[in-house]
Parts: sequence; structure tokens; C-alpha cells
Amino acid sequence: MLNGFGGLPINHQFLWIMANLITLQEYKDFAGIKGLNEDAKLNVIIPSISQAVKTYCGTSFIDFYSTDKTEFFDIRDDFTTAVMVDESPLVSVSEVQERQSQSDSYVTLITENSDSSGKYEYIVDTELDLIRRTTATSDKAFPKGRKAVKVVYRSGYASTPQDLKLACFDLAKYYLKDERKSGLTISGAQIRNEVSTTLKDNIGFPDHIKRILDFYKVHK
Repeated sequence: MLNGFGGLPINHQFLWIMANLITLQEYKDFAGIKGLNEDAKLNVIIPSISQAVKTYCGTSFIDFYSTDKTEFFDIRDDFTTAVMVDESPLVSVSEVQERQSQSDSYVTLITENSDSSGKYEYIVDTELDLIRRTTATSDKAFPKGRKAVKVVYRSGYASTPQDLKLACFDLAKYYLKDERKSGLTISGAQIRNEVSTTLKDNIGFPDHIKRILDFYKVHK
């Protein structure tokens, strides 16, 4: 059973400095731009659209493919048997820990053959981005409490998917043409290189770009 906001346990994490989905040189090669005249503008536009796309889609795509991400989950009842990580798609899990109370130390759980015992204490569901608490024969609830569960994992893609990269190229082209306006906007919604709690739902991307982004949008 999942609980918390949107049916999920609440997780706690730290703000991460994120990588851009496209590079300056990649865009210049795509657009056939020579020289340095547009570099200053593009060095503002590319981080802004990268952050806006990640915020809209609800995942960072490439930031945690080769770097571990740690998330903590609040478990609010005695029946929660699974937690869902923020990033998608889930690639691997290196550690799952739980604690019985805030005064207790975390205990590392093991999965099949991770310690050669054949014991099951959790399984990883990469299709649904879930870690399920288990025994050898059935589900088991995580302990109740604030930050009761800790998960260390990797997710996403080794590089930006090609269709997503093309969408970012189109956005960069759109804003490079429109950069004379005050601020960078997407259909009137200003974007900055920061996370907004409302940006995910309020950005109005051009329709042909939105169709690509909606394919990657994480619904949790």
C-alpha cells in the first residue's frame, strides 16, 4: 500500500545542480551557427530550457545515471509495503535501509543473494520505479516514521534521448529568435534556472514540443 501525497510516501532530498540536456556546441552544430556571437545568449537559454523541461516532466533524465541519488521517505501508516523513487526510469538500487524510530540507526536490507543467504527483504520493480518491502513469500510493511526508509539508486539515461534533444533544440531556436523580449517565456510563463512548485503544471510549451515531453512526463 502506498500513502502520503498523491498516494505515495513523502520523500526528502537535496537540491542537485543539474546537467543541461543539450550542450552549447550541440545546438550550434544543429543550427549551423558559426563563431561566438550567439554564445552569451545560448549560455542563458540552454540551462533555462533544460530546467523547464525537467521540471515539467518531473524527472532529470541524465543527472543520476552514473551518480547515486539518495532519497528518504516518510512512512505514515503501518501498511506501506512500497516506495516510489522520484527519478525515472529506475535503473538500479544500491542500498535500501529502514529504521524503527528516529532514535534508531538505519538497518541495511538485503535482497536475493546480495549476501549469499538467499534472503529477501526487498525487491526492485524497475517498470514502476518501486522498491517493495518483502519476505521470501509475501509483502511486508516498512516501519512507520519520519525518514523511516532510505534508498540509494540510479536512474535515467546515459545521454539525452534523441527525440528529447530535438525538442530542446527547437526550444533553444524559439528563444534565440525571441530573446529581445524581457525574460525568457513559454506562452507567457517565465522560466528561470530554478525549480518552481507550479512550473511543472503551468508551462505552456508549443504543441509539437509538448507532445514529445508528454511521452516522458512522470505521473506520480
